[in-house]
Amino acid sequence: MKHNLGYFIREGAKNMFSHGFMSFAAVGVTVACLLIMGTFALVAYNVNENLSELQRENAVVAFVDDTLSDSHAKELGKEIEKVDNVAECTFVSREEARDNYVDNYDEDDLYADLSADVFRHRYVIHLEDPTRMSETKAAVENVEGIAKARGDEAVSNGFITLRNVASLVSIALVAVLLIVSLFIMSNTIKLTTFDRREEIAIMKMVGATNGFIRWPFVFEGLLLGLLGAMAAFLLQWLLYAAMCRGIATSDTLQLLRIVPFGRIWKVVAIVFGATGLLVGVGGSTMAIRRFLKV
Repeated sequence: MKHNLGYFIREGAKNMFSHGFMSFAAVGVTVACLLIMGTFALVAYNVNENLSELQRENAVVAFVDDTLSDSHAKELGKEIEKVDNVAECTFVSREEARDNYVDNYDEDDLYADLSADVFRHRYVIHLEDPTRMSETKAAVENVEGIAKARGDEAVSNGFITLRNVASLVSIALVAVLLIVSLFIMSNTIKLTTFDRREEIAIMKMVGATNGFIRWPFVFEGLLLGLLGAMAAFLLQWLLYAAMCRGIATSDTLQLLRIVPFGRIWKVVAIVFGATGLLVGVGGSTMAIRRFLKV
């Protein structure tokens, strides 16, 4: 195998260039399939990130006991931060709570003179793990000086359900697209080997082993898969950048938070490379198997 490695690589490269149109078709199919899978996966990833962010913003609100002084109420933050699963807590005074209420709900200035004493000091608490909201809320209520804590568990559970459904659908569709890509690549390479079936038969008759015949086709598929993966990665980068610019300039979509490609390009490159190798090598192996049965 070591002595024949160079020969196999040369033969694989020669086969790739000698079947220019079919090789182009194989690369084109790989690029198209990877772009479809990559685009869908990146959209699903960004949707999941936005859902995670919304879930994190679904905070627990802890109301301070009215009997506590202002200074004592502000000191409770140190105790709340010690509670397990609390990522951060922000103190909101009566005056700030009143101002927020007026800004959000008083369109006709009906509550412009509303007294701040109607409201309580409170803490807005963000969690490390939003799935543990119920137990964290109970632990916060046990902090001395906290009258009660409120958290919308239904909203939190809704976000969890949406994330799980989105993840399952994404995995299923990517798996289906991968199988389709493998099938298409196999049939595309099968067409390139069809006109060499007589040559393969002659090699079998003179004693060539299946491995000796198979390896050039395997390396051909490997090169085609890598070439397709590189082209797909560059096109995916351009497409993602165009999508980010489009969302940034849209008045209705600016609320969406798009993960910068610079944070995920390494993972995308590895996945595209591995998928290109799998599709190329797997497709060529499946294609040549039929012609080795002489």
